[in-house]
Amino acid sequence: MAWDESQPMVSINDVHKSFGELKVLNGVSFDVMKREVICIIGPSGSGKSTLIRCVNALNTIDKGSITVQGQEVHDPKLDKLELRKKVGMVFQQYNLFPHKTALENVMMAPTHVLKQDKAEVEERAYKLIKKVRLDGKERSYPGELSGGQQQRVAIARSLAMNPDVMLFDEVTAALDPETVKEVLVTIQELAEDGMTCMLVTHEMGFARELADHIYFTDRGIIVEHGPPVTFFTDAKDPRTKEFLSQIL
Repeated sequence: MAWDESQPMVSINDVHKSFGELKVLNGVSFDVMKREVICIIGPSGSGKSTLIRCVNALNTIDKGSITVQGQEVHDPKLDKLELRKKVGMVFQQYNLFPHKTALENVMMAPTHVLKQDKAEVEERAYKLIKKVRLDGKERSYPGELSGGQQQRVAIARSLAMNPDVMLFDEVTAALDPETVKEVLVTIQELAEDGMTCMLVTHEMGFARELADHIYFTDRGIIVEHGPPVTFFTDAKDPRTKEFLSQIL
């Protein structure tokens, strides 16, 4: 069955996940529509990163369903490579290859994994490096770049696969305050270009400004959710109120 844009881009339905005895996700459900930006917030250990890693099958699920463009992510017959072409992911740690330049890092997956034409990939990689505002740094190695610059190369590298959805897992957590903003501006520009984005973040100002919808998780469930305009001013659940009072 063909997917169309009136259906959710990502649909998460009653997802459960445990690591041994530890229950990390306990029945999470929500949909993300095309071009929507959603932020998942909550205390450490509330299942946020696990959830986002389940969306591109880095973690398996014990029960429930996750679909991307109508395709069941945890179908054993699903080609994970096909999934990861659609779903880009950027992590807290940039995981760049230290012995490759910024340009080579961005080109690697399309040339080696997708076997695309090297000249075309290179042309696209230059454009992507420009898009994340790093023109002039194409020949720099990761060790010559700041943390924020490395993270932007990681974003460009993810975009090189031409995904339909981007997942961001605490991408600013390891950065100093100066460089956090550069990375957030890059994500903001992607969102404005119409990229569907799912972010796990501690950056509340950013969530308030950019998210279409915010989900607050605690102990593996969604405690509260809503658009920023009501979420930050009119939280109902005491756990949400307490969390917000500590960080705002």
